Amino acid sequence: MGKGAEAEWALKPTNVIPRGKPFLVCVLDGWGENKIKDEYNAVSSTPTPCYDALSAVQGRFRTVKAHGPAVGLPTWDDMGNSEVGHNALGSGQLIDQGARLVDRAIETEAMFEGDGFKHIAQAFDANTLHVITLLSDGGVHSRLNQSQALVLGAAKRGAKKIRLHVLLDGRDVPDGTSINFLEEANKTMEELKAMGCDACIASGGGRMHITMDRYEAEWEMVKRGYETHILGKAPNTFTDAVEGVKTLRSQQDPKPDDQYVPAFVIVDGEGAPVGKVVDGDAVVLANFRADRMCEMSKALEYEDFSSFEREEWPKMHFAGLMQYDGDLGLPKKTLVDAPSIQRTCSEFLAKNGLRTFACSETQKFGHVTFFWNGNRSGYFDEKLETYVEIPSDVGITFDVAPNMKAEEICAAGVEALKSGKFDHVRINFANPDMVGHTGNLKATKQAVALCDAKVQELVDTVNELGGIYLITADHGNADDMVQRNKKTKEPAKNPETGENLALTSHTLAPVPVLIGGSGLPEGIKFKEGLEDAGLANVTGTIMNLMGYETPEGWEESLI
Repeated sequence: MGKGAEAEWALKPTNVIPRGKPFLVCVLDGWGENKIKDEYNAVSSTPTPCYDALSAVQGRFRTVKAHGPAVGLPTWDDMGNSEVGHNALGSGQLIDQGARLVDRAIETEAMFEGDGFKHIAQAFDANTLHVITLLSDGGVHSRLNQSQALVLGAAKRGAKKIRLHVLLDGRDVPDGTSINFLEEANKTMEELKAMGCDACIASGGGRMHITMDRYEAEWEMVKRGYETHILGKAPNTFTDAVEGVKTLRSQQDPKPDDQYVPAFVIVDGEGAPVGKVVDGDAVVLANFRADRMCEMSKALEYEDFSSFEREEWPKMHFAGLMQYDGDLGLPKKTLVDAPSIQRTCSEFLAKNGLRTFACSETQKFGHVTFFWNGNRSGYFDEKLETYVEIPSDVGITFDVAPNMKAEEICAAGVEALKSGKFDHVRINFANPDMVGHTGNLKATKQAVALCDAKVQELVDTVNELGGIYLITADHGNADDMVQRNKKTKEPAKNPETGENLALTSHTLAPVPVLIGGSGLPEGIKFKEGLEDAGLANVTGTIMNLMGYETPEGWEESLI
């Protein structure tokens, strides 16, 4: 670096906290601090002796907001998620995120004016526009109103034929709501038909059965999605999507949640798929969140793709709603520009010669690397950074194996701390989030208990080495495992069985921040005030705990 660049990136030491101490950042993914503390809160109702002891230390425990505007999302009704949470934790900045960026592009009509839209518009006159999207209003990966705006905007601008390929949610929204969303989508299709556009739902399936794999954990999911959406091939065929999903949910034993509904295609009166993609068609992936769209993007865009055998690869006009991997430039064509996140924690550490270790299992590996680093793949400095991915279990739901890879992640973290090779050790335990998404309360409590035990091992190691730790989370999930009556907050019941309705989505709960370690000076505590602090305030805190001032442009530190 030149002198000007060195000055721009130079971290300024403080005289309060010594530098060079072993330092740990531990993210408990999906561990919220919910006001409702009953038997359905898997965090508060599970014995967590380590967490309880650490949070009881005066001045060294607090909560921060992890949803809505605190992480760059449009409203306080928008749940946080792992992507935006780790963006905030890794950058220390408030960045307008997916849903908000798309909303603005729709409001200003910029979505319909850029190169990406011009690219897919080449198919409007004589071919078909295919839109593949998670069909819900969960706001984590997609929103129904945005896909509606996209297809209506395309029809107004000349699209003659539109096919909607849907992924059922039941994860960011309550299970069983797929029928409502399908009915809403059908209304939009009728609106398109009234405009003279040939439009209908063409295929679908549960998001955890087809298409939406992430971090290359299970390419077979993506293959099933490719065959369903692109080739029009699936084990189940129907002439109506609503009736098809009702049938699939009722015939299976046990009945599948929305997110695990088997793949299906819609066929015409002669049994032919209504939405097979052919040469000259346009295909849009209409989710704004990156992690679960990268693999399908590769399958649609890469000529030399080899992760599974593509029976056919139509010459299509492909675009993503947003760019899903900035380093790969994937997809090449997008409808909305991605957020630009600069001056991240990892880049500052690398430019100052500080050594980083980051580790999680496959399900969250990208969160402590790609998302933490501002949606950037790879290393800032390969000589200074070590990234360790522990392969997640494949082919099972995580309530069957709720321990996931917490043992292995903890062991890797302990080894990294004891090695003395790293200035910054960063890990993520996936269990509270991934097991929480199954809706299985018993399994989630087991996951929470194990994470607490593993945190104790890490804290013991930090204390043994004279180090410092910061423990936090990226959003809530395990802190509420049941759908609730909006007024009474009592569990909502299934009208047919009388059983509680499981909650599989994230929550709006704040998340904890705990600091400590035998190397932390006794007088260091959280500031008074900062009631509206969010995850971005944690980053400056991390830098302070490592012995450096908060970089200019970051949110204020909590200490």
